[in-house]
Amino acid sequence: QVQLVESGGGLVQAGGSLRLSCAASGRTFNNYNMGWFRQAPGKEREFVAAVRWRDGSTYYAGSAKGRFTISRDNAKNTVYLQMNSLKPEDTAVYYCAATVLLTTREYDYDYWGQGTQVTVSS
Repeated sequence: QVQLVESGGGLVQAGGSLRLSCAASGRTFNNYNMGWFRQAPGKEREFVAAVRWRDGSTYYAGSAKGRFTISRDNAKNTVYLQMNSLKPEDTAVYYCAATVLLTTREYDYDYWGQGTQVTVSS
C-alpha cells in the first residue's frame, strides 16, 4: 500500500502561481512513477503531468506544458506540481497518483490521494 496526501491548493488570481505537494508513505516510493490529475466540476478527471521514478523524466498534457512543472524528491517521498500563469480553466480538484507503469491513463494508476482544491479567479 501507498498512502498519498496532497496539500498546497487554494484560491489564486489568474496569472498567479501555486505549488502542490504530495507526500507518500507506505511501500517504497522510489519504485513508483507519479502523476497529477485534475477534475473540474461536471468534467471527467484528466491527466496533467507525470514523472518517472528512475530518471525523473517528465510528461505533460498539452494544457500544462510550459506552465506547470512536475518534480519529485525521493529523499522526502514527495512529488510537486509547480503551477504558473494560472487560468480560471485550471480550477479543479487536483489529485496525485502512483503507478508502476509509465502511463498517462487514469485507470493504470493504483494509488490515489484525496485531492486538493485549486480555484483560479478571473
